[in-house]
Amino acid sequence: MLDPELLERITARRAELDELEEQLAKQLAEVRAERDELAVAERVLERVSEQLADERAQAAPMPGQVGGRAVMLIPHREPGADESMLPPDYQRILAAVRQAAGPVMAREVGEAVGVDVSVRAKLEPLRSKLVRLVDRGWLRKLPDGRFTTRL
Repeated sequence: MLDPELLERITARRAELDELEEQLAKQLAEVRAERDELAVAERVLERVSEQLADERAQAAPMPGQVGGRAVMLIPHREPGADESMLPPDYQRILAAVRQAAGPVMAREVGEAVGVDVSVRAKLEPLRSKLVRLVDRGWLRKLPDGRFTTRL
């Protein structure tokens, strides 16, 4: 005959192992789910990184062609960069902004450089040049639309 005490211990141990198996199965399922989420996140990150790289490449200023060589007509301002590297009309615009008592509107710059500001068709190209100087780091544009030199 089987020992009832031994049989009870075997039954108790089997119950413990069943419970442990259930806990481990649950943990394994959670680990697998998290791994799947990480794989998805990794793919999304790769796609977003590729898109950002493409956008940066498209947003990069396109150089012009002079004598068959690529040149940047309005270069990005870098430490030690001198405004003499800019075309003369851009140098005049910078000088007008610099000589102003404070931040200026495009109309005021136009008056200083001799543009007929009463004609909108002549003022808009000047505004475009001011914005280009902002984009390349030579000037700053304030939220109210005025332009000023960089600090």
